[in-house]
Amino acid sequence: MKKIILSSIIILLILSTQLNAQTTSPALTNKQLNELAGSKLQPDESINKAAFARQYQLHKDYWDEAFAFLKDHDLDTMSVGKYAIDGDNVYATITQNPTKDMDSTKWESHRNYTDLQMVISGEEKIGIADITKLNVIKPYDASKDVANYSGDGSFYAAMPNTFFLFFPSDAHRPNITTNGNKPDKKIVIKIRYTE
Repeated sequence: MKKIILSSIIILLILSTQLNAQTTSPALTNKQLNELAGSKLQPDESINKAAFARQYQLHKDYWDEAFAFLKDHDLDTMSVGKYAIDGDNVYATITQNPTKDMDSTKWESHRNYTDLQMVISGEEKIGIADITKLNVIKPYDASKDVANYSGDGSFYAAMPNTFFLFFPSDAHRPNITTNGNKPDKKIVIKIRYTE
């Protein structure tokens, strides 16, 4: 009887491992990300490539539409505003605002969307942190799809044609000045997130 139970447990473990191997996506390489984004755009080193691979596998169509929008439009000449790409599954917003001093910015995260953020012209600094390592200062507001935090993270220079991806586990702190609150033009593409 013990041998039958032990054999059954081993078989279940093997099947579970095989199933997990089939549903877990390997992380994408920078080369694969570059191929998706096109030759003009570069992924920032901070991107969680395993999270991206999983989301890409779940909704390839959303991601292909987002990258096609970036490649097929002259972002330099596009007006500030909101652009529909795929209803409320994928949409873009172009802004042009002065960057802010660090103390005028907040850590934020979203649950329903992944943010693809890219400076079109100008420059800014963007912070990234794991939400589990921050303190919630404003609980999640479902109507705005945002929560705010305090704490520390890593900061990166955001230059034209380098894109960042922020998944729900990534708090981000964008729009930080690098050079005296000069305006920068940027695009944020919201891509529906799937668990």
